[in-house]
Amino acid sequence: MEQIDVVVVGAGPVGLLTAIELRLGGAQVVVLERLTNPSTTIKALGVGPLGTEALQRRGMAAALDDAEARAVAAIEAFGRQAGVGVRAAKFSGHFGGLFIPREAQDEPDRRMRFVDQQNLEAILGERARALGIELRRGVELTGFDQGAEGVDLAWTSPEAAGKLRCAYLVGCDGGRSSVRKMAGFAFPGSPPTMTLYHALLDLDEPGRLSAGWTRTPGGLVAFGPLPRRLFMLDYSGPPADRERAVTRDEIEAVLRRVSGADVRVTALDVANRWTDHTRLVDSYRSGRVLLAGDAAHIHSPFGGQGLSLGLADAANLGWKLAAVIRGDGPDGLLDSYTAERRPVAEAVLANTLAQAAIMRPDPQSGAMRDILARLMKLDEVNRLLGEMMRGLGTRYDLGSDQPEVGRLLGDRFTGPEGTGPSLYDLMEDGSAVLLDATPGGRASDIARATTGRVRCVAVGHAPSMLVRPDACLAWVDHDQGTAGLQEALRRCFGAPRPVAI
Repeated sequence: MEQIDVVVVGAGPVGLLTAIELRLGGAQVVVLERLTNPSTTIKALGVGPLGTEALQRRGMAAALDDAEARAVAAIEAFGRQAGVGVRAAKFSGHFGGLFIPREAQDEPDRRMRFVDQQNLEAILGERARALGIELRRGVELTGFDQGAEGVDLAWTSPEAAGKLRCAYLVGCDGGRSSVRKMAGFAFPGSPPTMTLYHALLDLDEPGRLSAGWTRTPGGLVAFGPLPRRLFMLDYSGPPADRERAVTRDEIEAVLRRVSGADVRVTALDVANRWTDHTRLVDSYRSGRVLLAGDAAHIHSPFGGQGLSLGLADAANLGWKLAAVIRGDGPDGLLDSYTAERRPVAEAVLANTLAQAAIMRPDPQSGAMRDILARLMKLDEVNRLLGEMMRGLGTRYDLGSDQPEVGRLLGDRFTGPEGTGPSLYDLMEDGSAVLLDATPGGRASDIARATTGRVRCVAVGHAPSMLVRPDACLAWVDHDQGTAGLQEALRRCFGAPRPVAI
């Protein structure tokens, strides 16, 4: 039987980033994807800062910049055509369609990026190919058995069928995950209450729809910001049959009813529907089977948080699972995946439910929305909501009373302002980084003596910082000391013994 360290099921952005992180950590990985070609279904139009930063840390910054530049040009051209002044660079997200000004944020440069899911998947696919990761398309998982030593799985394709044995199986196969179902993960949550539509289309009279978000007695219509892009919320209930193909007649009927505008759909390129079904697994791990992305959590797309949430799952899981496979990960490292990521997903599910509430067309929801809109004139409220929607409030519990420990760091220069390599440049190969401001490099001596998995870089000013491969700040010292560093190294990298320096 063919044997591999890790099999990843699903070649969307989350599956590809998981495979990249594993490969950089030294693991052998194969990705199985049911589709023979990348999906062309219209999905996310952008990705939050934590998601794009995960790619920037792995050498994909230039590709992201190029893809965003093309999208921004299209968005601003649409704005000019619609007679609306659209400045994509000022966009910092929204809460239930109430837009959050970028200038009110504490870290305004850590922003969402206008890179759609198809472009993001292409960028990740290119990076995976450069690393020699094997992607097998047209291959569907049909079953698996896990034992004490590994997982035996069966697959089929139009040409053949076969078996694989792996040490670990990771399900990144979306909200209807076959891995999750076969493994028997509990997936509790709340039922759907509405139908959401996303489409690329032509209208006979597009000027009869307002550009941007319009809340109506029947739901919500958003035309733009990309040319021909239509987004709708239909609060009449969930669809009777989610599997039925979305037709031009359905889109037109819902659009006319929800918007109240006399418009006709003259061409429909692609459309999909989904609901606000909200569910979260009890644990992200069952023995040797793990989940990431929508396989572990589903929620409405409000605020565009789902893709970034899944990419941060991949960044958290990949280096940890690679360490366990190498045999140098500390006890409990893999269990920390659920402990760190599940509370983050729980918070996202909660805020998407709250957004659904203030977008409902009933008078009570409208009154609550009006109060929130007034509150959002306060900078402190805007900062709170902006941090929530961008994910920058994420903090893992690493047992420290220092508020910055456990936070996910943005990029920064490692030398004086504007000089030296950036933190993310140092992490391109998947390394953890120690920025050492201690006299004589005492912190670096401790790190080198206890683990070979950290890149040590001398910096001329405090603080000293230990940064995990997922950009989580694992230790910090503002006074040129080393107190707590050995414990942080042990927690992250399984330092084998205390070292006296």
